[in-house]
Amino acid sequence: MARDGNRITQLRLVDFRNYSSLTLDVESRFIVLAGDNGSGKTNLLEAVSLLTPGRGLRRATYPEMANLTGSGGFSVRAGVLDEQADSVDVLTMMRPDTASGPQRQVRIDGTNARSADELLALVRLLWLTPAMDGLFTGPAGDRRRFLDRLVLTLHPEHGRHATDYERAMRSRNRLLAEDRRDESWLSAIESQMAETGLAIALARAETVHRLKAAVCEGFGAGAGFPIAGLELASGYGPVDLSRAAVDVEDEVAGRLRSNRPLDRAAGRTLEGPHRSDLLVTYLAKSMPAALASTGEQKALLIGLILAHAELVLATSGIPPILLLDEVAAHLDAGRRAALFDILDHLGVQSFMTGTDYALFSTLEGRAQILSIANGSLT
Repeated sequence: MARDGNRITQLRLVDFRNYSSLTLDVESRFIVLAGDNGSGKTNLLEAVSLLTPGRGLRRATYPEMANLTGSGGFSVRAGVLDEQADSVDVLTMMRPDTASGPQRQVRIDGTNARSADELLALVRLLWLTPAMDGLFTGPAGDRRRFLDRLVLTLHPEHGRHATDYERAMRSRNRLLAEDRRDESWLSAIESQMAETGLAIALARAETVHRLKAAVCEGFGAGAGFPIAGLELASGYGPVDLSRAAVDVEDEVAGRLRSNRPLDRAAGRTLEGPHRSDLLVTYLAKSMPAALASTGEQKALLIGLILAHAELVLATSGIPPILLLDEVAAHLDAGRRAALFDILDHLGVQSFMTGTDYALFSTLEGRAQILSIANGSLT
């Protein structure tokens, strides 16, 4: 299933984190970055994660990503092969000296992109980091962000809907806090929240539905990675989202209107997609994933990512690029070998990090293995 297109061929960093300057020619679909903690392995993955909308795998602010001894800005440039295996130049950078403060800019083949959403036509990214090990036991907001990253790889408009919804909700909360009685203004905002909120909820529901099937049928299920059960709590309480969209929008807008006194007293909007949660169970043991062991939770999470990678490839035709930070550290030898074989069969490009070369011994002859020390590669 290997493909020539939809992969990174070169990466160039300037003043990004601990890299004052770096040029990396990417020669394989497996890229292993090995080195001590603090050497810059995750920083390089973070740079790659900026080739998609959002603030990357750490969710840091853009000024935080700039090299402390540099100009205050940074740039990440990549050569990307598109679906036709044509080379595309992608540049994302942060300039610190703009009139409105630090801002991210994206250029594709030298042309300014209208928004970072245009990157999704070239690159679909999925990642796993050690910070995600507590996903099933942490707050619902972490699981929403995880799910939204999965949704975005299937529904490129999802990010715009989320931004529009958050903006409208902040406006409504502010009006309620000021006890403004402008009914027409509030109603217009609530109509927008109903429209965008429903789009968010439906995209999440469709993704969860399709991912459930992919988890049960995909590569991970047959390679020792446990099967996860998935359900979505929409955040809309008793509202039936399966009805005609126009009817659901009217109901949601009506509930927002009737809930104004409650939301005013609470100081926030109590219903909506911002209150949803991804409910994950360990099917083989019929228990919530949060109660599984640390190793089991890690394996569940890897199984989800593998299934979703397969789903993205089948749906969009674009093989996702995977960023797997310290992914092999807590896997036994059998699961490590199975993971690498699955990635190879999928034909996706995978950037992986680790402190021990031995963890990647089964990739010998298939991987580009690089040593990182103090922001330098060998």
